[in-house]
Amino acid sequence: MSEIEKACDILRSGGVIGMPTETVYGLAASIQSISGLENIFKTKERPFFDPLIVHVNSISQAKSLTSDWNETCQKLADNFWPGPLTLILDKSPEVNDLITSGLTTVGIRFPSHPKALELIGELGHPVAAPSANKFKKISPTTAEHVSNEFPDILVLEGGQSEVGIESTIIRVQNSELIIYRPGMITEKELKEKLGSDFKVSLKESPIAPGHLAEHYRPIKPLILKLESENIDSPYQSPLTWTVPSQATLAARQLYSKLRELDQKDGDCIEVLITEEMTQDDQFRGILNRLYKAASLKSNRIKSEY
Repeated sequence: MSEIEKACDILRSGGVIGMPTETVYGLAASIQSISGLENIFKTKERPFFDPLIVHVNSISQAKSLTSDWNETCQKLADNFWPGPLTLILDKSPEVNDLITSGLTTVGIRFPSHPKALELIGELGHPVAAPSANKFKKISPTTAEHVSNEFPDILVLEGGQSEVGIESTIIRVQNSELIIYRPGMITEKELKEKLGSDFKVSLKESPIAPGHLAEHYRPIKPLILKLESENIDSPYQSPLTWTVPSQATLAARQLYSKLRELDQKDGDCIEVLITEEMTQDDQFRGILNRLYKAASLKSNRIKSEY
């Protein structure tokens, strides 16, 4: 029996497995298994009010999960799927309320990682898969991260996650796109593909995962500040990470670096960013994660991330 076949047997019997994607590793369960969906929440210690994202391996699968697939959805899918973009759409009746936390909408994503697509193909239907970590903690970008956190769970090896932070989440409403969670697909890219007629705005919402004020947190307190400033801190022995100036590299390194520093001697993690990053659309998703992970942050860094 292959590893994928073994994983599918676990999913069909109501279990969960670690699944690689290009963003972060997910804790996957079959959308057809109520016990599997419940096991996601139990394993992550995740509250049932926080909805899950469903992962598909085709646009036809995505269409089966929603009642409002339209021309804009198709255009977004044509331009950004497979890839790190989640669409929030009105759900079809077949989508279990456990997935959506009782909401009328569902998040849908078509990942690009070949092993994730192979798993969904072998299973024969989509999977629900939030990040494979304890609730509010650092997301995993390697199989080892998942195994360290959940040693009793089968984890499919897929290498290091290429993107490194979670998907951009958007809601399509008429001629407006609302970004509920920024990621590496940016506002600029969305406007370029959809045209100037579309208004794009940014706000958080309980219908999207990752909306809580505290999230992605290491065990050690995280201090977020600009390279050019000093801020009062009660900590004496910080472990410092200077965020790389290239956004794609910074995203790829983010969670691994926080996990690495969390294991070292020191009483806090100090993350340094530049003023330019706060003005750069490509860094918005990265700063969003850092802002939510931070216990102490500079008041010169805007909360809108």
